[in-house]
Amino acid sequence: MLRRITCSSSLASPSLFLRFFRQSPRSYSSPTTITVSGRNIRRLPTTTTLRCICSHSSSEIISEHPPFIRVYKDGRIERLSGTETVPASLSPQNDVVSKDVVYSPEHNLSVRLFLPHKSTQLAAGDKLPLLIYFHGGAWIIESPFSPIYHNFLTEVVKSANCLAVSVQYRRAPEDPVPAAYEDTWSAIQWIFSHSDGSGPEDWINKYADFNRVFLAGDSAGGNISQHMAMRAGKEKLKPRIKGTVIVHPAIWGKDPVDEHDVQDKEIRSGVAQVWEKIVSPNSVDGADDPWFNVVGSGSDFSEMGCEKVLVAVARKDLFWRQGLAYAAKLKKSGWKGTVEVMEEEDEDHCFHLLSPSSENAPKFMKRFVEFITGQNCSLCF
Repeated sequence: MLRRITCSSSLASPSLFLRFFRQSPRSYSSPTTITVSGRNIRRLPTTTTLRCICSHSSSEIISEHPPFIRVYKDGRIERLSGTETVPASLSPQNDVVSKDVVYSPEHNLSVRLFLPHKSTQLAAGDKLPLLIYFHGGAWIIESPFSPIYHNFLTEVVKSANCLAVSVQYRRAPEDPVPAAYEDTWSAIQWIFSHSDGSGPEDWINKYADFNRVFLAGDSAGGNISQHMAMRAGKEKLKPRIKGTVIVHPAIWGKDPVDEHDVQDKEIRSGVAQVWEKIVSPNSVDGADDPWFNVVGSGSDFSEMGCEKVLVAVARKDLFWRQGLAYAAKLKKSGWKGTVEVMEEEDEDHCFHLLSPSSENAPKFMKRFVEFITGQNCSLCF
């Protein structure tokens, strides 16, 4: 069954996608500061994917990939955005407590756990839905410790009364794809090692209901959540995942999926170059790499390893048509689950994160939470 929920509003939010991907050929200039939702953030200029600078000093820049990274002559990588972090807290914040736990000592990777503070008063044996979340950031920037993800998951956990595990993974260019997919699968295996109540982390042992496990992610994380759900099906992960939320997924290809997809060759090339120059430089297929070109790669979706999928798209997002094409292909694949599409007509990429106080962000949050709690969405906006 395929259901589409279309939402419209006159409000147009800033474009997180354009900030991260779309580029125009001009010289690099200093970042400016803008105010979004009452917070001052740095707006980084867009420019060509690669700019070379001659230098005789190891501290000098040899290449730039705004708004993501600078590369220095001595090999250092400087991230230009997505570096701000906030600490976890065992003191309730918005009625939610959080902590960081290492899941991969080999790669020094952690998860951030979020738990409703009132859960400490649960009756013996009562459990909470478990949300496993993969952050976005073009496989290059951001982390579970970024303010936008910490705040978003704090609100989700409070509203859905669930336990959330936000996964850190290795990022490009230091660790190009498929490192992110290897890490997120390793994190899922670590989390599921608690399914019998004997894992290394008490919160998961005590509170997680493994009959109500959900995967979710946005942008690059939306892409990752799709691939993890597919791998869970192919490897017969038990207990089976209940549902997957794929938000504004970073799915692309060398060619448009239909006449409404992005046709501009410069834009298509700019997005492809992010993948080919930074994220997966060793890919023989470039932007048609099956990790990136999920719709056109010939992948078989019939083994999707969950019961239901929610695909969220936004019409002003460059990934809009790819997301719709993905949902349609999943429906036709022979997979026996339920596919829903939530479409925002007047919003852009990850608007709910960039502008959480916008008119449509609470509506998005409502549907996201309902997907986890199992409430009826027949009257959704």
